[in-house]
Amino acid sequence: MTIFSKIIAGQIPCYKIAEDEKFFAFLDIEPLVKGHVLVVPKLEVDKLFDVPDDYLAGMLVFAKPIAHAIEKAFNCNRCGISVVGLEVPHAHLHLVPINTANDLNFTKGKTKTTEEELKVVQEKILSNL
Repeated sequence: MTIFSKIIAGQIPCYKIAEDEKFFAFLDIEPLVKGHVLVVPKLEVDKLFDVPDDYLAGMLVFAKPIAHAIEKAFNCNRCGISVVGLEVPHAHLHLVPINTANDLNFTKGKTKTTEEELKVVQEKILSNL
């Protein structure tokens, strides 16, 4: 069971943004920038392109209103999307408020955030959904 499956099952706390029968979205607790959200299928599959077609198509549709909420909540040019998937063997999308392509640079240091900062970010996104 991956850490994402444990989060989905409620075994590990998270800052949930959205959920339906197939997908779960929550804040990255070590974000590239404030507003960084992970979108995860509830189906535990390692690689994104091994996810069944209906899930793969559905992930983007599920992510769309979250991306719009991120754009409204944060001062950014757009919500960027990235698929890296090296740290956790569970397919997922990164939704990140960006102003330049470098804002999606996963080799730079991650941001340390407090519980209070994460709650504020969560509320900003939720209030724009």
